[in-house]
This record gives sequence, structure tokens and C-alpha cells, in this order.
Amino acid sequence: MPRFLPMLLCILMIGFAAIAQADQNDPRLDEMFARLQETDSRLEAQTLEQNIWAIWFTSTNEEVNRLMDQGSTAMNQGDMATAIGAFSKIIALAPDFAEGWNRRATALYMIGDFDGSRADVAKTLALEPRHFGALSGLGLINAAEDKGEAAIDAWQKALEVNPNMSTVQQNIEDMKAKLADDNI
Repeated sequence: MPRFLPMLLCILMIGFAAIAQADQNDPRLDEMFARLQETDSRLEAQTLEQNIWAIWFTSTNEEVNRLMDQGSTAMNQGDMATAIGAFSKIIALAPDFAEGWNRRATALYMIGDFDGSRADVAKTLALEPRHFGALSGLGLINAAEDKGEAAIDAWQKALEVNPNMSTVQQNIEDMKAKLADDNI
């Protein structure tokens, strides 16, 4: 029996490593976020963003991954009812999986349910405070509700996490110009 102990420990360690390499709790994220702060290379920043999104989208639960694919495909095709249903099932199966909440927040935003979207963004950020996508989405919700200062605040928080988001920087500049025009 003792001769199997090293093999068992190795299998357990591999299993734990696989678990650690999924979702917002993946230990590789800390280094990626640190590099986002340091890099001056747009290419490196884009690669880091893609890697972060890939980790956020990955679950150790295959059913969650299947539903994520189903919901994302439906959302890309404009079928928000199917997308929201798939993301809601993810949330029921894995309530601590931040990207399920974030994807449903996006779909709810797209149908104009800003209150529902804002609630799901809040849950996303509670699970992953560095979720620059959710912070950017919060800015879009605030902008859609004519809350310009709140939109700018959310976008600035997104840039604090990921200073390489040129679209978010442009959103801030556009909102500042709009607010200035509104005050004339």
C-alpha cells in the first residue's frame, strides 16, 4: 500500500492544480494583472487581456462550460432569451463563478434591463473586484441612464485595473465632452 502513496499524492496534486486553474480564482491572474499595470506594449496588453478572459470563461464544471458556449453563441446571434436562460442556469449551478454573472449582466444590458444588469455587475465585482469588463459595463449602464459622472467613475476604475483599454479611455473623453456641452 505505501508504494502507491507517491502516485496518489501526484494525482491529487494534479487534480488540485486543475481546480486552481479555472475562473476568477486562478493563481495565474495575479501576475497577469501585475503585467497589465507595467506593460507599455499594446500587443502584450492585448495578449494578457485575452488570457485573462480565457481564464474567466473557464470552469472546472463541464456543464458550466457547455452552457457558457450556448449562452455566448445565443447572445452573439441576438437571441437574448436563450442567452439569459443559459447564463441563469450557470448562476444556479455555480453561483461563485463570476463570469456567469457578468455574461448575464451583459445580456440584460442588451435588452435594456439596466437594474438587472447593475445587480449582476455588483455580484460579478463581489466575486472578482478586478473584472475590468464588468467595470466597463457598469460605465455603459450609467451612461445609458444619463448618469455621466457615475459612468466616468466606473470607467476610471476599469482603467485603474487595466490601463490599456483604449475604448474605455475614449468613452471617458466622450462623456466629459458631453457633460461640458450639457453645462453650456
